[in-house]
Amino acid sequence: MTPFGEVVALPGRGTLMGNRGVLHDDDRRIVRPWDVRRWIACLLEFRGRKREVMTPRRYTELFFLDEAAAFSAGHRPCAECRRPDYVRFRDLWADRFGLPAGADDMDARIHRDRLDGKAKQTYRDKIESLPDGAYVELDGKAMLLWRSSLYPWSDSGYGPRVALPVRGEVDVLTPRSLVEILAAGYRPGVHPSAAG
Repeated sequence: MTPFGEVVALPGRGTLMGNRGVLHDDDRRIVRPWDVRRWIACLLEFRGRKREVMTPRRYTELFFLDEAAAFSAGHRPCAECRRPDYVRFRDLWADRFGLPAGADDMDARIHRDRLDGKAKQTYRDKIESLPDGAYVELDGKAMLLWRSSLYPWSDSGYGPRVALPVRGEVDVLTPRSLVEILAAGYRPGVHPSAAG
């Protein structure tokens, strides 16, 4: 998965797995970008469970470079395999939005923020107001905002650090509600290549 939310086949290994429902057919071809509103990001290993990737009529395994990329694609922490992250996310959600913070409520709001019809929804914001962990688009590239710098995404790790523009508006890839959770203090996991 790219930070643009695109399902692509690339050689890099991610640090998280995700789920959007059954996206492939019996011949293992991707036939839809999503199937359900519950888009989650999971651990690669959990309780010794083993799966054959793209088993017919079972959910399609998606892979993310890291949690920040999963957020950008519109995914939240899984309530089962990532329970502590999910609880932290849910509690920040309840504090920020003052709404019931059940999975269905969160998923409905995130779904409205991540898609404009069937396409990725972005919005403009001042780069200086964005929190660490948000993704922006610059010159057609997905860039992670991290520790006052930008890092270009690739499937195998982040590219060299780029100086952060001091001011100005950018296209934000991370859905607005997830940016608000980052701003409220959620610190996403990032690939070691952004340690910088």
